[in-house]
Amino acid sequence: EPYIPHPDGYANAAELAAGAMKIAPFEITVGCYPEKHPDSPSMNADIEMLKRKIDAGATRAITQFFYDNTAYLRYRDTIRAAGIDIPIVPGIMPVTNFNGMRRMADICGTTVPGRLVKLFQNLEDDPSTRRLIAATVAAEQCQELAEHGVNHFHFYTLNRDDLAYALCHMLGVRPTVKAVDHAA
Repeated sequence: EPYIPHPDGYANAAELAAGAMKIAPFEITVGCYPEKHPDSPSMNADIEMLKRKIDAGATRAITQFFYDNTAYLRYRDTIRAAGIDIPIVPGIMPVTNFNGMRRMADICGTTVPGRLVKLFQNLEDDPSTRRLIAATVAAEQCQELAEHGVNHFHFYTLNRDDLAYALCHMLGVRPTVKAVDHAA
């Protein structure tokens, strides 16, 4: 279903960012799509919308999740060539439920590489193996992006803190302060 703004609301994210900036000098993060927003007529239109968000006050963008790093790197290079220089943080979503991820990918226009299809094949009833593969695939994705100069990531955890923790650990990120046990 296409987005229909509330009559008293904002027509798009650029208007929302502009409205927020009228209140205070916020640091505003917006979304972007390395594989084109599904409702956008073209990648050029998508890039123009990102420019509008930046002109309205956005200081960084987080991408929709993706599994094809070349799509992100191509997008990053394209927007840099278009004069966009804010940080573009890649959105990484570990695959905890392949069928659910596939539905989300279809809605968002995200490519699901054949490699992922093969890796998660026949694991519907094997959550332990699925989690191991999910963490490994996401860590490999981040490591490859890091080799191309990416040093910040946004994890779509879908409330899976254990998977996010494992992924951070695999990437060398460790807690600096012992977590407080709230159960005590």
